[in-house]
Parts: sequence; C-alpha cells; structure tokens
Amino acid sequence: MKHVMVALLLVLGVFTIQAQGILEQAEANSELSTFVSACKAANLETVLSDGSEYTVFAPSNDAFAALPQGTLESLLMPENKDQLVQILSYHIIPGKVMSDEVNEGKAPTVQGEEIDVTASDETVKVNGATVTTADIEASNGVIHVIDQVVMPPSQLKN
Repeated sequence: MKHVMVALLLVLGVFTIQAQGILEQAEANSELSTFVSACKAANLETVLSDGSEYTVFAPSNDAFAALPQGTLESLLMPENKDQLVQILSYHIIPGKVMSDEVNEGKAPTVQGEEIDVTASDETVKVNGATVTTADIEASNGVIHVIDQVVMPPSQLKN
C-alpha cells in the first residue's frame, strides 16, 4: 500500500509540473528571470493566461544583457510600458508550435507584425535569433529560449 501511495504522489507531482502555465514555467527557469520581470512590468500575465495556447520565443537573460546599455532599464520604466508591450508581444505567436513542427516562413505575432522563422538541420531561428533551448512545455503552450531580443520592424523605425 505504501508503494502505491508513493507512486500516486509521484504521478500527481508530474501532472502538477505539466499543469504550469507559460509564465510559471518561465519563472521556474533561472535563464528567463529578466523575461519574466519584463512580462510582469508589461502586464502580459493576462495575455499569457487567457486560456489560449501560445508559442513564446523568450529571450534569455544574456539576450537582454546584450541590449545597448540603458535600454532594458528604460523599457522597464512605467512611461515606456507601451513600447515594452510591443516588443515582448512580438516574441509571442498564437498556437502551440513544438520545434519539430516549425514551418519556415512568416508567422503572425500577438503584437500584429510577422516574424521570420527559418529552420535548418537542428537549428531554428527567429529573425536571426537562435533557439538555444526548445520545447519547454506549459499547460497553455510552449517556450523556446532565444539568444537575442528581436525587435518589431515598427520599433526599428523609432
């Protein structure tokens, strides 16, 4: 009986981990702490938990650190929230796309503009940013960690 209870608890623990949403999965990954902070500053928790499935190309902490000095700090200021929302939502596409299901070409983002996805052998790129960790599954989608912050074309004009 004791073994059955232990096995049951282990199975329930696995389902609990898989039941975490995108933001909870990102919070559990130390490589994504800056992304999580930025999402919270932009109030994207509501978008990422609205019941829809998403694929998130989440820039790593190193990707945010590679931005020009002062950029991240500026984006996190309340008066720049709209710009932060535009940039972060450009990293999110509707639907769950695992790395082995990636189709090359343009993909619409939650932000409204398209990203360019390329794939070769074992490498997937989004607007030139390389996916370094793929297929972090969440209850409402998947996270792929990328090595750069990608900017929407409309933000590059500013």
